[in-house]
Amino acid sequence: MQKVKELFIKYKEIILYIVFGVLTTAVSFVSYAVCTKLIKLQNEIAGIAVANVISWVCAVLFAFVTNKIWVFESKARDVKTILNELWKFVASRLFTGALEWFGVPLLVYLGLNQTIFGIEGMLSKLIVSVAVVILNYVFSKIFVFKKKKTE
Repeated sequence: MQKVKELFIKYKEIILYIVFGVLTTAVSFVSYAVCTKLIKLQNEIAGIAVANVISWVCAVLFAFVTNKIWVFESKARDVKTILNELWKFVASRLFTGALEWFGVPLLVYLGLNQTIFGIEGMLSKLIVSVAVVILNYVFSKIFVFKKKKTE
């Protein structure tokens, strides 16, 4: 049991990042499901698009709070610093979101259109998703919630 505790302490940040990443995905899916039920527009595709944007905002805000408090343990509590962290967090998520949006079709175009579990282009989706998760972690660690030398 002591060895498990030592491993948890050693890898706490990464473990919590993964746990809250899974929870962020759940927030995204649940908020999307709720929004698709509540938002009824004449154009069904427009309703889905709006629900998707709202679910992305909910997920990013949830990820920001959990990453700030528990994953990277940012001690900043003044409004100016929190807004600065939030801006950097959202900007980095917009960047990696664009990377995912354009990266999957690009890799498919370049020939990575392998089917996995009967889903076309899934290899491209998997590769880009792994890259996005890693980049989100790196951006949060070194750009958004960087520790000051006094912390």
